Amino acid sequence: MADGQSTNSTIQTKSGFIWSIAEILRGDFKQSEYGKVILPFVVLRRLDCLLEPSKAAVLKTAETLPDDIDDTTRDMILFSDVGNNVKVYNLSRFTFASLKGQDPAQLHANLVDYITKFSGNVRDIFLDKFLFTDQLKRLNEGGLLWPVFERFTEIDLHPSTVSNLEMGYLFEELIRRFSEISNETAGEHFTPREVIRLIVDLLIANDDAKLSGRGIIRQVYDPACGTGGMLALTEEALTEFNPNIRVELFGQELNPESFAICKSDMLVTGHDPEQIAFGNTLTQDAHKGKRFHYMLSNPPYGVDWKKYQEPIKDEAAQLGFHGRFGAGTPRVSDGQLLFLQHMISKMRDDETGSRIGIVMNGSPLFTGGAGSGESEIRRWMLENDWVEAIVALPTDLFYNTGIQTYVWLLNNRKPETRAGKVQLIDASGEHFWRSMRKSLGSKRREIPDAARAEIVRLYADFVNGESGESDVSKIFRTTDFGYREIRVERPLKLNFQVSDERLARLADEKAFKKLDPDEREAIIGALKTIGEALYRNRDSFEQALNKALRPLKDKDIKLSAPLKKAILSSLSERDEAADTCTDKQGNPEPDPELRDQELVPLGEDWREYLAREVTPFVPDAWVDESVRDARDGEVGRVGYEINFNRYFYKYVPPRPLEEIDAEMKALEAEIAALLRDVTR
Repeated sequence: MADGQSTNSTIQTKSGFIWSIAEILRGDFKQSEYGKVILPFVVLRRLDCLLEPSKAAVLKTAETLPDDIDDTTRDMILFSDVGNNVKVYNLSRFTFASLKGQDPAQLHANLVDYITKFSGNVRDIFLDKFLFTDQLKRLNEGGLLWPVFERFTEIDLHPSTVSNLEMGYLFEELIRRFSEISNETAGEHFTPREVIRLIVDLLIANDDAKLSGRGIIRQVYDPACGTGGMLALTEEALTEFNPNIRVELFGQELNPESFAICKSDMLVTGHDPEQIAFGNTLTQDAHKGKRFHYMLSNPPYGVDWKKYQEPIKDEAAQLGFHGRFGAGTPRVSDGQLLFLQHMISKMRDDETGSRIGIVMNGSPLFTGGAGSGESEIRRWMLENDWVEAIVALPTDLFYNTGIQTYVWLLNNRKPETRAGKVQLIDASGEHFWRSMRKSLGSKRREIPDAARAEIVRLYADFVNGESGESDVSKIFRTTDFGYREIRVERPLKLNFQVSDERLARLADEKAFKKLDPDEREAIIGALKTIGEALYRNRDSFEQALNKALRPLKDKDIKLSAPLKKAILSSLSERDEAADTCTDKQGNPEPDPELRDQELVPLGEDWREYLAREVTPFVPDAWVDESVRDARDGEVGRVGYEINFNRYFYKYVPPRPLEEIDAEMKALEAEIAALLRDVTR
């Protein structure tokens, strides 16, 4: 493997050359279409360089195979001729070198022949995902196919020249550049390299013993793998720690081009390309039943799942915890917690267990109150003690968004020292980032190696800021994030009066408007017989009301329940000095407008909380004990939220008034001077 400096040099040299090829497309293709041409050509050239040495042997063996041989057997035989554990071959007589010597007028037909004679696993990539034959047709019709092809023959992408790791970086760099010029969101395709390295370092930070020795196998999974950057860097870190380790990579991706690039990379790096699946992970789990040692992902932020909510909600309802979404479903505007639940469902239940690293925005931390899907998912994770740590990252790290992001670390085999605890690390401060010399989309900052090492140290050493060593790392009990939401009621107190103002309110009531004019007039007349006395007792007023309305029966005017309710509502106003309204059993009725919710920390008795925090200020308040948690049946609904600002808030005193006043006066003088210049 090349060292860091030579790797960067190779990437910049190759990407610069390939970028110059894209310039040929200017005018005939939109900038947003450059990548659709250049990226598959890069893959094609890489495969051509890889397969050329074994080309003759593969063609010779293919001639000896019987016509009725099944595809699987043919593939195994021809893969072995290619060697180096590469699972791809090509049965066309052409290579880039031989195509260059052919008639340029035949290049389009020859290239199509070349592409369609790849083994099925690659043919699908070019034809169905890259839609490359469509691009070749456009290039040919525009007279651009030969100059583009000829330039690609000049670049050597053989693994001996460009390592597998460098090839991955090259793809990444090209995607970023193509996304940038077309104003697309590069962050949808891949995650910044330093963020991936941080997640990987955190995942394996305390796994030295588990990863040491021979015969170690680790399976790594990314359910939204994009072009495969997270998978590649995880393998790099694991093999760097233990050269003898065997790493198996698995993933799934919805974007056709990203999938094509990721699968191509697996092909040329000796991994099983069939372990990279195409499709929607949430609705079509391509790795159903599989369990993995390490899982990491950067799922899409704030992307709604409304258009495919039906199968997800059906799975949640029908399978419960036997499926992937038993804990609950978040609102349809954001599916991040669906990806996290999906990953949890793939945790291993052996002694090794599984570890998850996922980067999400702030929504999964606190969106949704008690009883909501989000809160129930957090509750499920924390009550099962899977959440090990959450790291707040700096803003402006990603190419497509400048928002705050967080790395969640989950572990279903926590060490004893971490049992029942969650570590929060606030790595958003200036100490943990530096400004980039040139912004890349929304990415204006990066995490230096030293800062990454510091974050990993804080995590690995389980640093607790309460001890004074650091104020950016704190340890909490899982129950510290939980609360019980109780409904606090206050009595309904009303006064009643038949006044012109209140009668006007009655005239606007829907139930009153439905009456005939004569009926409305009769009711108003009957109500006025009560007079304008102010009643502070509902029972007394209802007696007077019934007496006043009784003569209406003789006029065949029926007072429906909705109409009587409208009369009482219109003629009443809230009055603290009035008597409490009671139901038929003599119990006080609650006032919906005064209803409140109190959040009682888990572990504290709600009665004690009420006596301390509520009763001294509103002595007539009580708790509605009929509102209970759906799971434990206790009074109040349980909720969980993780509010970083609350735990890491730092008070900044306001500036002295004298300083602000002096600044204002200076600004006034400056404005006055500018105005004088204008009016001269």
